[in-house]
Amino acid sequence: MSKRNFDIPLRCKGIAVVLLKKFDDEYKVLLLKRATPVLRDVWCYIGGSIEEGEIAWQSALREIEEETGITKVSLYTSNKFDQFYSPIENYIYIAPVFVGYVDEEQDVILNYEHSEYKWLSLDQAIDYVTLPGNDEVLTFIEKHFVRNTPTELLRIQINSISTNRESSY
Repeated sequence: MSKRNFDIPLRCKGIAVVLLKKFDDEYKVLLLKRATPVLRDVWCYIGGSIEEGEIAWQSALREIEEETGITKVSLYTSNKFDQFYSPIENYIYIAPVFVGYVDEEQDVILNYEHSEYKWLSLDQAIDYVTLPGNDEVLTFIEKHFVRNTPTELLRIQINSISTNRESSY
């Protein structure tokens, strides 16, 4: 009797974004409370789908603006990924995590997807997030983007990158 091996498919159809903003010389993380049926009442950072014609960092900027109203942000790729396994559909979802440093003058204006938001210290946010794995992402962000200055190689040079889609960012 021969056994066949089957792969678990990987799906990368979305992005995640951790926003940081300085308050009195301390970076705080924006957490949002979901209001939609999927993940209702879960505290998390920004996440969303990549739309047709977008590349991942464009999706990150669009999701930041759609979910929070924030338009002034310095965006970095973190070299970290959100991931989870779907036992119902038997696939592994993976999403690149971006980090955005928010301009101090920017306020949050939530869309329908969220009911509340909080700017929390990294320690508070790590304890506050609901989904397993989000705490690991925040710990990574703290080490590489809060306690240390990220390398310019990770910065998304929005104005100097040519894209297939026109962007207002």
